[in-house]
Amino acid sequence: MTDKTANTMWGGRFAAGPDAIMEAINASIGFDQRMAAQDIAGSRAHAAMLGAVGIITTSDAETIREGLLTVLSEIEAGTFEFSTALEDIHMNVEARLKEVIGEPAGRLHTGRSRNDQVATDFKLWVRDQLDAAEAGLLALIDALLAQAEAGADWVMPGFTHLQTAQPVTWGHHMMAYVEMLGRDLSRVRDARARMNECPLGAAALAGTSFPIDREMTAQALGFDRPAANSLDAVSDRDFALEFLGVASICAMHLSRFAEELVIWSSAQFRFVTLSDRFSTGSSIMPQKKNPDAAELIRAKVGRIMGANVGLMMVMKGLPLAYSKDMQEDKEQVFDAADNWMLALAAMEGMVRDMTANRESLAAAAGAGFSTATDLADWLVRVLGMPFRDAHHVTGSLVAMAEAKGCDLPDLSLADMQSVHSDITDAVFDVLGVQNSVNSRMSYGGTAPAQVRAQVKRWREVLK
Repeated sequence: MTDKTANTMWGGRFAAGPDAIMEAINASIGFDQRMAAQDIAGSRAHAAMLGAVGIITTSDAETIREGLLTVLSEIEAGTFEFSTALEDIHMNVEARLKEVIGEPAGRLHTGRSRNDQVATDFKLWVRDQLDAAEAGLLALIDALLAQAEAGADWVMPGFTHLQTAQPVTWGHHMMAYVEMLGRDLSRVRDARARMNECPLGAAALAGTSFPIDREMTAQALGFDRPAANSLDAVSDRDFALEFLGVASICAMHLSRFAEELVIWSSAQFRFVTLSDRFSTGSSIMPQKKNPDAAELIRAKVGRIMGANVGLMMVMKGLPLAYSKDMQEDKEQVFDAADNWMLALAAMEGMVRDMTANRESLAAAAGAGFSTATDLADWLVRVLGMPFRDAHHVTGSLVAMAEAKGCDLPDLSLADMQSVHSDITDAVFDVLGVQNSVNSRMSYGGTAPAQVRAQVKRWREVLK
């Protein structure tokens, strides 16, 4: 395509083509060509509507629609030549359509503007990404449910401040991430429902005097309804911001889990073994097995959250309606979407492949006086002791065990009675880690029965 061709697209307004700098800053075809399928879908819907209401002939409408399929096939085959002189995907497609079908191509843009066209294309693209994110989240949740069910009664340490707190079960820990990702899934679905209004027909900013049928195009493109205000329709990028917000929260969740996998797979913990598919070796240390996939997932939140902040800064000072600043909305959304989908897929693969080392988990579960709270609860429940007093007695017993170099269950009854004479040997029934987790039967607790009930509930929800 030549600059002269580009000038023709502008309808003769400019006598000379843009210089190289202006062309470089103005063109978006280098990245918005990713929206080719959405652009052509929107144009086909628009052409069908123009023909149906009699704005153009049905013959021209069908010629345009068939020609657009030809253009799409060229793009998909990789034979389409994109031109920066034509700025963006919309004008590239329209110019090629004219070469394919001739004069009827000039009627396609009746009753619309690039402003409502790009808003529609971008919404369709983001909507597709939300659908992909939903599929990725469902797959990852399913992998976590499988891990939770398999290890519903495997004991492991629960942590606060990364210090041993109380015993929990492997299944309970996996289900914590199911809950997090379940909220992400809810946000994805909620964002999709809120964004599903069609901008097409808003034209440049004020609507159009042509008797278009916006309900028809909205329905054809799978939207729930047309956007109700033409100014807002062309200037709204909330859907992209919300997409990035949802992606940022989810990426943060993935990063938290990735951090745990990095720690758990270390030689110091040995809680999990990651598969070779999601690990790498060292160039000089043959013993190393690095959790690179987890580390890269952990890093993705920086790019995704950065995109969120970046687009917010683009939009924060824009008056209504459209400004060219909004061309800067796509690259960061594209990048964030790519990295979010990759992180979801990689995490699902790691979770499905990883092996929990049950013996290491159990050994760690009993360390660090993890059943101290069970002892305090027993003093309250059996001896009727106020909890603050029980806390003090338990603290004294922990100090004794620490001084002896043993754990609480290893203290003798005489040792315990030297701190409080009313303690009986029944206390040892609560000091084992398995007894501890089995006793946590409150709703949402770590008891294996509760874990299995939550797995069952989630499987019902996801049906």
